[in-house]
Amino acid sequence: MLFFLFGIGTKQKYLGVGDMRTCPRCHNTTQWTRMRQFRQFTVFFIPVLRWKRRQLEVCGICGAAVAG
Repeated sequence: MLFFLFGIGTKQKYLGVGDMRTCPRCHNTTQWTRMRQFRQFTVFFIPVLRWKRRQLEVCGICGAAVAG
């Protein structure tokens, strides 16, 4: 019997502090966070393939994200 464990998911990686800006969703002015988001395929919990990479800035209050 062969046991094969795999998965597909979306991951985010912290890149650092972003700009001060006003959020279009909650209308608060706050420090935003820079993030990289990507989809990945794993085999036995080891990342094998990544795609749809994009950089985002995320509001520190409500979590709204805009392309950075």
